[in-house]
Amino acid sequence: MIEPFNAQLPVRIRFGPGVVGGLAEVIGGRPALVVSEPPVLAIDAVAAAVAGLPLYQKQPGEPTPELVADAAARVADDRPQVLVAVGGGSAIDLAKAARLVAGQGRPIEAFLAGEAAIAVPSVDLVAVPTTSGTGSEVSGGSVVVDPVLGRKLGVAHPLMRAQDALVDPLLTLALPPEPTAYTGADALAQAIGGAIVSNGNPMSLAVGLEACRHVAAGLERSVADGSDVDARTELSLGSLMAGLAMNLSDSGADHALGHAIGSTLGLPHGLTVGLVLAETLEVNRPACAGRLERVADALGEPDDSSGDGSRAVRAVRRLLAAIGLPTLREAGVREGHIDRLVELSLADYCLTVNPRTWTERDVRAAYAAAMALDRR
Repeated sequence: MIEPFNAQLPVRIRFGPGVVGGLAEVIGGRPALVVSEPPVLAIDAVAAAVAGLPLYQKQPGEPTPELVADAAARVADDRPQVLVAVGGGSAIDLAKAARLVAGQGRPIEAFLAGEAAIAVPSVDLVAVPTTSGTGSEVSGGSVVVDPVLGRKLGVAHPLMRAQDALVDPLLTLALPPEPTAYTGADALAQAIGGAIVSNGNPMSLAVGLEACRHVAAGLERSVADGSDVDARTELSLGSLMAGLAMNLSDSGADHALGHAIGSTLGLPHGLTVGLVLAETLEVNRPACAGRLERVADALGEPDDSSGDGSRAVRAVRRLLAAIGLPTLREAGVREGHIDRLVELSLADYCLTVNPRTWTERDVRAAYAAAMALDRR
């Protein structure tokens, strides 16, 4: 029986090599403010697209409440009709949070704590991703790092989504192998999540499986040769579709455990998710074997007639090894971190939407398996 479900994805998408050249048309002459980072603004196509527009330049790193307040003050002062976010997930998340704070006059902490309702924004948002992984250009979520609590916190609502997304694979050509691998691992996790999480639906399953196919077609090749336009296009499409799948459902245990690692060690988000992706899938596998079999097909893993979903986990391990993703130990996690990581993971929303109910024992088992992993 097909269960009732709701879905809403009102983002206008332009996809393909060169679409950033249409930014001026999307802005349509309205007063605009660009939120970006110096390395992104050094990309020739980006520089040309935003030439003459006012800039808010953030330094590399994920948004903090202080940074959100600063960006929101700039938005309030400039009073743009359009906010243009160009960059990776941190730049786009910052623009979402700054628009929210500037528009409603409440600090981001009020929204993170659920103390303030989210209203219809008065400023449009145009998102232009320069990485392939976060899906932030089509998501309604913004993640903020609280340095006081040592936690990553998020706020999400359909009204926070961009009105337009311009996804141009050419903007990712200069991305080095490591961030390509890390953001690609994030896209892979989101795609699989769309297929297996408990609040998924037929639409998230369909989009997630197709996202898996495109990520598998482009990720390894993009890491090996960043100038491969065909590979970059495959990966960009996979990332975009993974973001859509995530918005039709959610991300699962890999993100809960990854958020904990990122909060504790300050590591890049995509890396932290990839560090535990296969291990969390192994814990979930008995409860979603049939759907993981379809994931394995989408990832191109040969059928072994097991029917238990193990070949999907095997495909993920193979792909993560092929792109050179480090292990948990290689990334700097030590036994002394585990108790704190478990505590943070158990408090994370993403742990609540898995195909099985996770216990503290499950979380510890996943971390233990990741700590024992040797990709050599």
